[in-house]
Amino acid sequence: MLTPPWFEVPPAGYGGIENVVAGLVDQLVARGHHVTLLSAGRDLTDAQRHVPVFAETAQEPVGTGLVETGYAARAEAILRDLELDIIHDHTLAGVLSAPGRRVPTVHTVHNPVRGRFGDYLRALGSTIDPVAISRAQITAAPDLPWAGCVLNGLDLSRFPYQPAKSDYVLFLGRILPEKGTHLAIDAAAEARVRIVVAGPCEDPREQTYFDAEIRPRLGRYAEWFGPADFAAKTKLLSSARAVLCPFQWEEPFGLVVAEAMACGTPVIATPRGAAPELIRNNVTGFLTPPGGMAQAIQQAATIEPLACRTHAETTFGLDEMARCYERIYRNCIACRGRG
Repeated sequence: MLTPPWFEVPPAGYGGIENVVAGLVDQLVARGHHVTLLSAGRDLTDAQRHVPVFAETAQEPVGTGLVETGYAARAEAILRDLELDIIHDHTLAGVLSAPGRRVPTVHTVHNPVRGRFGDYLRALGSTIDPVAISRAQITAAPDLPWAGCVLNGLDLSRFPYQPAKSDYVLFLGRILPEKGTHLAIDAAAEARVRIVVAGPCEDPREQTYFDAEIRPRLGRYAEWFGPADFAAKTKLLSSARAVLCPFQWEEPFGLVVAEAMACGTPVIATPRGAAPELIRNNVTGFLTPPGGMAQAIQQAATIEPLACRTHAETTFGLDEMARCYERIYRNCIACRGRG
């Protein structure tokens, strides 16, 4: 299991990929598999073997190309000396080495597949077995050699179910235009409901957007919380009246959607990317354009918290995610063996 260099597994705060990987690793171990984890920093999972590619997590902004390519090169040198049945690669640059690997490479696609990233995967061709995290991804690039679709899973025991809600709504995630942070604030102001805005804002693109669009909106209805560690995140999620996700891109999954519902909190989102697959409209939240979010905020109390939690339990469980990946691993090993 190879993860990106930016966060530990699991992360102390932000790090959606790493949270999913941590749950998957622990579940695979519980199901009798021997897992080797290659990551940066400490290993906080149940993996039987951990090889730190970097002794500490990378401090540069997420996505810095030279950092990830250097990390991937070092990881590949480690992988060449290991006896493995399959490699599950969650990095962007690591899959470039797939053509020279002796064992199959399963690659979970954590990014939107339209545009340059889709072309990147096409260039790799059949040297990898890509796995989608939503049907929306497959629809956006049906020509890719998809090995399957597996929804991200959560360790639901770490997300407290809370039926009693406070008087605020929440935006939780990276502060970026494609996440629609400013639209969430505008919707809350129109509904005259306080919004708490929480998330990392460290790299230059995030800071520029924050200074231009978020800081001027803070005040009577909008409160800046800043980065939230796991304990703060779950407290915010479980107490919120609703979580707002005004996606302005084809969101490949949106882990905060699953996390909110695990806490019994409805989600109000634009119907883009994976959102219609994850949210049951009028049951676990509302799918609406940004212009309808204020009205949806006023109706949030009509959503039963238990319906949200039940949906999370039946849709985002770790056991189901692990079973799906087991099936994909076995299929990929069998197919490559015949080759």
